[in-house]
Amino acid sequence: MTLIRDRNMAPEGLEKIEWVREHMPVLRELEERFKRERPFKGLNVAICLHLEAKTAYMAMVLKEAGAAVAVTGSNPLSTQDDVAAALAEQGLQVYAWYNASNEEYDEHVYRTAQTLPHLVIDDGGDLVAVLHKSFRGHLGEVIGGAEETTTGLIRLRAMEKKGMLGFPMVAVNDALCKYLFDNRYGTGQSVWDGIMRSTNLIAAGKNVVVIGYGWCGKGVAMRAKGLGARVIVCEVDPVKALEAYMDGFDVMPLLDAAAAGDLFITVTGCSRVLTKEHFLLMKDQAILANAGHFDIEIDKNDLSALTGEARRVRKNVDAYTFPGGKRIYLLGEGRLVNLAAADGHPAEIMDMSFGLQVLSLKYLLQEKGRLDNRVLTLPPEIDRTVAWLKLKGLGIKIDELTPEQNEYLQSWDAIS
Repeated sequence: MTLIRDRNMAPEGLEKIEWVREHMPVLRELEERFKRERPFKGLNVAICLHLEAKTAYMAMVLKEAGAAVAVTGSNPLSTQDDVAAALAEQGLQVYAWYNASNEEYDEHVYRTAQTLPHLVIDDGGDLVAVLHKSFRGHLGEVIGGAEETTTGLIRLRAMEKKGMLGFPMVAVNDALCKYLFDNRYGTGQSVWDGIMRSTNLIAAGKNVVVIGYGWCGKGVAMRAKGLGARVIVCEVDPVKALEAYMDGFDVMPLLDAAAAGDLFITVTGCSRVLTKEHFLLMKDQAILANAGHFDIEIDKNDLSALTGEARRVRKNVDAYTFPGGKRIYLLGEGRLVNLAAADGHPAEIMDMSFGLQVLSLKYLLQEKGRLDNRVLTLPPEIDRTVAWLKLKGLGIKIDELTPEQNEYLQSWDAIS
C-alpha cells in the first residue's frame, strides 16, 4: 500500500531519478555490487528523508540489494510528488506528499514505521522517535540505523543519555565525507539556490547574517562571501566564533546584528533563535531564511503576534507587515530553505552522503548482535571507501606511500 498524491506523475519522477543517477558514481558502483551480493535480501528497510530524486535513487539501490523498502519524507515541503509516484511505480512502499499537514505528515511517518523495519535511515529523528513511542515491541528486531543530520543526532544522543535508545544508530552526519562536503559545500550552494529562486534579488552588497558557524554555517558564509555579500557571523561557541573571525567575517551578538542585517540565515539546530526582540530591531524588508532541520529556529508565533497574518507575495515568500508599514519577509515558511524552495544539495554531493548511508546499513548487518544500543561513530574504513569510490568516479588518481614510507610512519625510533 502507498499514500501518494498522483501515480500518473511517475514518468516525470523517473526522468529526475535517471538524471541524478548519471551524476552519482558512488551509488552506481554500490548498486552494481549489491545486485550481485543482495546483502539485504529478506530485510525491511525504512527511510525517512527529504523525498526527492537523490533520495529516491538511494532507495532503489537498496531495493536492488534485496530489501523491501518503505519511504516517507522528513519535511512536508521537500517531498516531490512525481518522485514519490516514481518510487511507488517501482514497487516501493511510499507514504508522502508535498505540503502535507502536520497530521498527514505524522500519519506518513507512522505508516512507514508500521512496516516494522530491520534497518532504518533517518533525517531528523522522527522515524526513530515513532518506532520508540508506538512500536516498542519491535525494537528488539531492529538491527540498527543511520542518522543523516545534526538535529537527529542531538535527539538520539539525548535518548542514549537517558538509556532510551533501543538499537544502535550510526552517526553518518559526523563522518568526514558527510560534513566536509554535504554540510559545507552542499548546504552552502543549495541554501543560496533556495534564496535566489525565492527572491530573485542580488546578494552582493548586502549584510548577510549567518547564525551558527558549524560546517553548514561555514558553507553558507563561504558562498555568501563569494557572491559579494558582507558577512556577519553570530555564535555561542567561542572556538567557532574565533574561527569565523579568522576566516575574515565580522562576529557580534545577534541583537547587534539584528539592526544591521539585510538577510538572516539560521543554521543552528536549536529553537527560537530569532524572536520578537530581534524582529523589532530589524530594518524594513529584512529577509529571513532557515537552513536548520526543523522550522523552530525562526519563531513564527512571535512574528505573527507582532504583525498579524502573513501575505504571500511570491512563491515561497511571505510578508509580515508591522504597524507603521515595516515588512519582514520569511522564505519557505521557515522550513529548510534549500529544500522547501529548491531541489536540495547537488547530486554529486549527496552521492557521498548516501554512499555512507547504505554502507552503514551493511556494516550494521555484518555486526548484528555485537553493537551496543548507542550512537556509533562511523567506521573510518567506510569514509575511506566512499572517498576512493568518489575519486574513481571523477577519474582522479592519487599517490600511495611506499613500503619504506609506511614503515617510517609506523615507527617511533626512526631517524628524522
